[in-house]
Amino acid sequence: MSRIGKLPVPVPSGVSVNVDGLTVEVKGPKGELTQTMPEGVQVSVEGDQVIVTRDGDQRFQRARHGLVRSLVANMVLGVTDGYQKNLKLVGVGYRAALKGSDIELQVGFSHPVLIECPDGIAFTVPDQTTILINGINKADVGQIAANIRKVRPPEPYKGKGIQYEGEKIRRKAGKAAGR
Repeated sequence: MSRIGKLPVPVPSGVSVNVDGLTVEVKGPKGELTQTMPEGVQVSVEGDQVIVTRDGDQRFQRARHGLVRSLVANMVLGVTDGYQKNLKLVGVGYRAALKGSDIELQVGFSHPVLIECPDGIAFTVPDQTTILINGINKADVGQIAANIRKVRPPEPYKGKGIQYEGEKIRRKAGKAAGR
């Protein structure tokens, strides 16, 4: 039995979970999320909890048991609290600015880089070197943060680039250390 999969997902007040075959729909104060779950695992709502069970004991069913429970838990948490990723711009002259709902980055290129804001995601720039990405879908927030970081990943010699807040960059010594 999956240690994660056997745990029930508590549903807070103000959140409704509807299961229609393999499709799970979660509605809450921040919005609604819908996701199709893989086969071999059943999702059911019992009172104020969501229970995930598997149909059999085959390898693919055991593998998906914890996955489906985590997906449902992430959906419930997303519509109640939402998700946030923080990015820091490290480097002289590196800065970010909001242009409408999009972000314009100055990260050492000869031109500014414009990142468009997709549906369900909100950008906030509290200062020129910090970007906050908010949304209700955990996967979307993480993917947008990774796409922004990919514009200028942190380099190992001076640490310049776009990095997640709290990320540790392994630094290299450089040419002078080899002598």
